[in-house]
Amino acid sequence: MGLIRDLGPSPTAVDTVAFIYFIEEHPDYLPLLEPVFSQVARGEREVVSSCLTLLEVLVVPYRAGNQPLAHRYEALLTGSRGVRLVEIDRRQLRAGAQLRAVHKVKTPDALQIAAALSTGCKVFLTNDRGLPNISGLQVLELGDYLRG
Repeated sequence: MGLIRDLGPSPTAVDTVAFIYFIEEHPDYLPLLEPVFSQVARGEREVVSSCLTLLEVLVVPYRAGNQPLAHRYEALLTGSRGVRLVEIDRRQLRAGAQLRAVHKVKTPDALQIAAALSTGCKVFLTNDRGLPNISGLQVLELGDYLRG
């Protein structure tokens, strides 16, 4: 399978959108993400994301008053074996600021990339086409795997 092969060994940095596609069972992306999260559930892969992800995934369920969906997100992100959220501390903020200064990325992307780099991830799984090449971190775009 292409995506699993390209992710390489654990840990794997995962952007917010991948959690959204997985939990909400996006018809295009779920078949790509199910094997990844199956590995996580079996303890074969660790996924890492900034704790900013929790904020980002809860906005729409809270806005819609959908407490069950909000609970599913929070349970996945905070209670799942193999899912690690990196706290945003001063070190993460400094690293994010450096990424913004050098690569001109948006603040959320800078914090996600800083979390990935600080935990030794070599791959960042996203669907954001605007991310630059960052030394030591390969950006994989989910959309590329739909196109074959």
